[in-house]
Amino acid sequence: MPENLAALRRQIAELSERVAALRSTHAMYPDDAAGTAEAALAELGFAEELLGDCGRRLAADNDADAHRRSTSSAGDDERSILRAVFTQLSVPVVLLDHEGYIRRINAIGADRLGSASGYLTGKPFANFVDLRRRAAMRSWLAAVARSGEPASFESRLAQRGWAEDVHLTLTRLDVLTEATPLVLVVVSPPLDGEDPGPAPLEAEVEDQVVVLAARRLDVLTRMTRLLLRSAGPGGAGRPLALDDAGALLADSYADWVVIDVCDSPDDPDAARRAVVAGPPGDEQHGLVAAADPLASALPREVLVSGKSVLHQQIEDEGVLGSAGSGVPVLSVLGAGSLMCVPLRGSRGVRGALTLIRRSNRGSFRLADLGLIEEIGEHIGLALPPRPTA
Repeated sequence: MPENLAALRRQIAELSERVAALRSTHAMYPDDAAGTAEAALAELGFAEELLGDCGRRLAADNDADAHRRSTSSAGDDERSILRAVFTQLSVPVVLLDHEGYIRRINAIGADRLGSASGYLTGKPFANFVDLRRRAAMRSWLAAVARSGEPASFESRLAQRGWAEDVHLTLTRLDVLTEATPLVLVVVSPPLDGEDPGPAPLEAEVEDQVVVLAARRLDVLTRMTRLLLRSAGPGGAGRPLALDDAGALLADSYADWVVIDVCDSPDDPDAARRAVVAGPPGDEQHGLVAAADPLASALPREVLVSGKSVLHQQIEDEGVLGSAGSGVPVLSVLGAGSLMCVPLRGSRGVRGALTLIRRSNRGSFRLADLGLIEEIGEHIGLALPPRPTA
């Protein structure tokens, strides 16, 4: 019997040709019917063998299909069970690809990061790590993916107004269906409880819309009074005190305020760092003040384009430049969100106003951006005219 399907098809075709030839012979030579009949019986026996072989192969194929379906169904059931177990684990667990993007996260892990699992999938896990710990997180991730050796270390999660010290355990997973290894991250309480990290600066009532609106109105009112004092009786002709404006915003609306001003009428891209306001006594004040405003993505982008920028969640910690040691300024400041708006005067952009909030404080929102854009325009109009050449 033929060993493969191609041979079987060939033999069936040859049989059909021989049977057709026997029919033609019987029609042309009816007197030789006996000899033709004997040959036909021989071909009929061969056809019976072929049909028997086809039947056996068909039955075997059906059994194999049933086995595959059963195996596939069992595999699907197992995968469904594993997915359910993963989702309902009582500890936060995150599955990352080799580049650190979230492939899957369980329910308690998504709750810990403050978003739905569907939103978190595809996001870099490092974005939810405090800026000061991101570099270490990325290095550990690369080491685990490369060597296969598990790693455990202390870190800090930060997202939308809170910061939490945690202990992360990273384990490489080699999956046959994946071209590159995956990394499983387990989030647990920190082993050392002596340093719980900074407590959230915002009270729970911060999320109430009425309170937020009242705070914005208060900031706008205080800034208006400041601007009016510089233009009113006794203040006419006196330049706006940018230090006072920065201190007002740092006191009531942000942790750090940076004001960069363009003085040259011939080179609008030439800017100087005019004001840096931050927490009293903070040793990082000099670092921010010494940075070149045009040596980083912000505020250069705002100065050149005249368009505001809002980072509710900071993904690129290098947008405000780096310190002399190469460490990003935002990481040094422990930033969580920032926004930068143009200081627009009667003849174009006069500078840029940058506000920064730390990671354990409520992030800036679109409503905050609208308020600071209005304040930035007021400051821009209050700045003294550019000197003429």
